[in-house]
Order: sequence, then C-alpha cells, then structure tokens
Amino acid sequence: MTLTLPAVPDVHDAALAQRLQQRIDRKTKPLGALGRLESLALQVGLIQQTETPHWEAPQLVVFAGDHGLAARGVSAYPSDVTWQMVENFLAGGAAVSVLARQHALALTVVDAGVRHDFAPRQGLLARKIAPGTADAFEAPAMTEAQCLAAIHMGREVVEGLPGNAVLLGEMGIGNTSSSSMLLARLTGTDLALCLGRGTGLDDAGLVRKLTVLSAVMQRHAAAREPLQVLATMGGFEIAAMVGAVLQAASQRRTIVVDGFITGAAVLVAARLVPAVLGYCVWSHRSAESGHGVMIRHLGVQPLLDLDLRLGEGSGAALTWPLLVSAVNVLNEMASFESAGVSDREPR
Repeated sequence: MTLTLPAVPDVHDAALAQRLQQRIDRKTKPLGALGRLESLALQVGLIQQTETPHWEAPQLVVFAGDHGLAARGVSAYPSDVTWQMVENFLAGGAAVSVLARQHALALTVVDAGVRHDFAPRQGLLARKIAPGTADAFEAPAMTEAQCLAAIHMGREVVEGLPGNAVLLGEMGIGNTSSSSMLLARLTGTDLALCLGRGTGLDDAGLVRKLTVLSAVMQRHAAAREPLQVLATMGGFEIAAMVGAVLQAASQRRTIVVDGFITGAAVLVAARLVPAVLGYCVWSHRSAESGHGVMIRHLGVQPLLDLDLRLGEGSGAALTWPLLVSAVNVLNEMASFESAGVSDREPR
C-alpha cells in the first residue's frame, strides 16, 4: 500500500525558540509562573514561525463514519446513533455544537462513511467513501483503495478550509474498538490494556468486546505496517483524520487533538510522518482506559484531565480558550522594561 505523503517541516527552530523563550521570560512575572501556558505559547510560536503568533479562523472538524464491527455488540448503543448524532450536531444540540458556539469556532461535520443519506445543508460536507466499513471480524474493514481515498479526502477537507488551527472531532459507533486495536497493534501493547468501556459497556459487554477484538486482531495478524493496520482494523472517519493531520501539519496549522479516537488517528499519522507530533496540542486525558497507554507511548502531556469520554471534539473545544490565552499573554502582556517594573534581585 503506497501513499504520497506531504512534506512536514520539523517544528523546532533553535534560534526562534530562544527568542520566544526570552520574550516569555521578560514578561512581568516570576520565571515559569504561568506554567504550561508558557510552553503552549512557545509551541504555537514555533508552529507559526513567528515571535508574534495569532489565531485566524479556527476550524472544528468532526468526521463521522459507521463501523461494520458494531453489529458484533462492541458498543452499548446501536449504529443508528451515528447518523442521529450527526443530525444533532447540525441542529446545534450536541455538546460540541454548544461549545463551538460559545468559543466562536467554525463547526464542519464531514460524512466520511455514515450508513445514512443526509439532506444537503450548511455545515455538512458529504464525502462518503462507502456506507460504513465492512465487519472487520470477517474481512478487512476497508479495502486498500478505500483507506487511501479516505486519507486523501481528509487532506482535501483541511486544504479547503481557512485558518491556521484545526480542532479534531469524530463520531462513529464502534470507533473505540477500532482505536483500541490500532493502539495495541502499532505499539505492541496487550489489547486488554488498550480497551475501555467506550459508550458505557457493562462488565459482560466489556468481556464480549475483548473477545471479539481479540479474534479480529488474530484474523489480521499479518497486518503490521501502519496503513495495513489502519485499513484492516480502522474506520473511514479515522482514516480521514489521518489525512487531516498530515495536511494541517504540512500547512503549519496547529492541530488540537481531542481524545482517544482522534489520538489514534494522530498515532497512525505520526508513524507515517513523525514530525506531525510537533504540531499537535493534546487537549485532555480521556477517561477511556487506552488513552493513558497512548499518551505515555507518545510522550505527550494533555492540558486537561476532566474525566471526559464523549468525543465529538468536545475536549478540543473546551481547551481552545487556553490556546487563545497563551497567544494573548505572549503578545499583550507587558515586559519588565515596558511596564517599568523592577526585575528580580540579582544573586
């Protein structure tokens, strides 16, 4: 399986980092007193390649797709919830819709492969690869051509949107199962440690989920390369987010990662182009069990820990004000010199 990968520059620039850090350190505060807000300002400055970063037209993009594996009882909810929640997003009634309005984020919902035909309307992009993936218990979830088409589609979606920040969200009943398998196979971690209750499985449901996913991974034991693993055990919305991450990083956009499922897409993208990680801000630590495994493996530190496990991009939207604050502090906070404030006493 081949894919033309975009060029993604390494985000680090030693000279620029030194200038940014000096600006941050000269603000009217003790050194490091704003904690991770300071490192966030530094990261955004490096991504945008400037000492005075700014935000322009931030985009919250929710990719939706159905999973054939959902018929195996791996979720507490039926697969129809996927299309019903897409309607809820578009009607403005979902959590992510509320948060997008609150923080003035442009919300776009992408039908990457939902088993339902939606009426055209504002805010919806119809980019269906197929009406849901195949049942990965019986066959690869996606063909090679479908997987590549979904990645390409995700790139095109981001390329067609304005702005310099992309906040990722997703919707797809069964996609915690796909994410758990991607995490287990790509990191070599025991599947049981990558598995959670998803939409709220009880103990019996969790045992059933582990049994089904173990069988799926055994069936596709030969799949080892990132694109092979994605095609056999992933989903259209996850593959599209892989493309979105690659495209956003290639355009020096800040990528705000939501939770477990969006993180799985970043994991795949980083296996293809490691430099994408420098463009990612990890919004929160999900209550989904496998997310802890994922963030430890990638060596990243999410900004929030609120026991969220909703998805949709809700954690990314909640985190957005912190990114705004980080840039505003860098650009608007006075220095010791400009404010006429005495600096710390020399030792």
